[in-house]
Amino acid sequence: MLLSPAFQPDLPAAVAFSGGADSTALLWAAAQAWPGQIHAIHVHHGLQAAADDFAHHCQKTCDALSVPLHVAMVDARNAPGQSPEEAARKARYTALAQAASAAGLKSVWLAQHADDQVETILLALSRGAGLPGLAAMPARFERHGMRFERPLLGTSGAAIREWLRERNAAFVEDTTNADTSFTRNRIRHELLPALEKAFPQFRETFARSARHAAQAQELLTAVAAGDLAQVGEPPRIAALRALDRPRQANLLRHWLRMAHQTQPNAAQLDELLAQVAACSTRGHHIRIKVGAGFVERTGDTLAFRVAPSA
Repeated sequence: MLLSPAFQPDLPAAVAFSGGADSTALLWAAAQAWPGQIHAIHVHHGLQAAADDFAHHCQKTCDALSVPLHVAMVDARNAPGQSPEEAARKARYTALAQAASAAGLKSVWLAQHADDQVETILLALSRGAGLPGLAAMPARFERHGMRFERPLLGTSGAAIREWLRERNAAFVEDTTNADTSFTRNRIRHELLPALEKAFPQFRETFARSARHAAQAQELLTAVAAGDLAQVGEPPRIAALRALDRPRQANLLRHWLRMAHQTQPNAAQLDELLAQVAACSTRGHHIRIKVGAGFVERTGDTLAFRVAPSA
């Protein structure tokens, strides 16, 4: 059984359907378990020459399953200072949420599985990520007013492929998945087989570590929210300086993420903390690049200003 009996979704729902193996398996399983309650949403990025072929394949599969298909066209071009991957991800989530809302659906299901979760954790480790990165992908979350679910996080990629073979289910292969110039693909093709050999239970143990990181991050988020309520929003510099450095860092990350949808890297945060520590006079100037803008001193508070477009 591909979907756990413990998975009790909000219906009607949509599967984010690329036409690849993972989303094909999820769509087949969902359509069989909840006939008439499942839609599919295909996000057409227009980033590959084969994008139209993918959409045609998705329509053919949905017709065979009697599943309504919604095709969402998006502009996934990246803005200055934004990675192509980040731009595509943001465009995809926005399109999925809008298409599901327009169709009157209650949730969107994503087909990431246990191997994807391990890849995400290893990528986070390779980048020196903190708890948010090590927490990897949550099983459920909300974005743009829509609930998202990942019901396959406990299932390996190999098990999904075997499930599809047993049903002779057709899917498309994205040729970029074999390109090992991408770090995630190198992890998939080179590291995961080694982990399988050395630590056969690595999927379960990595997932458990991710859950521990997510629980710890929930606690830090609660502390940051409480501190921000005391310090004020935007943060008052004198009140911020009264906290110890780790709580300052925790508060500033939380404020920038929640209020301004940006995240400082380690060097930017260290510089910001150093400037806050040095800010003991009215004339002390603060202006530090963070994400797509700047954190600046405005009177007695910190402010975030978006950088002007070129």
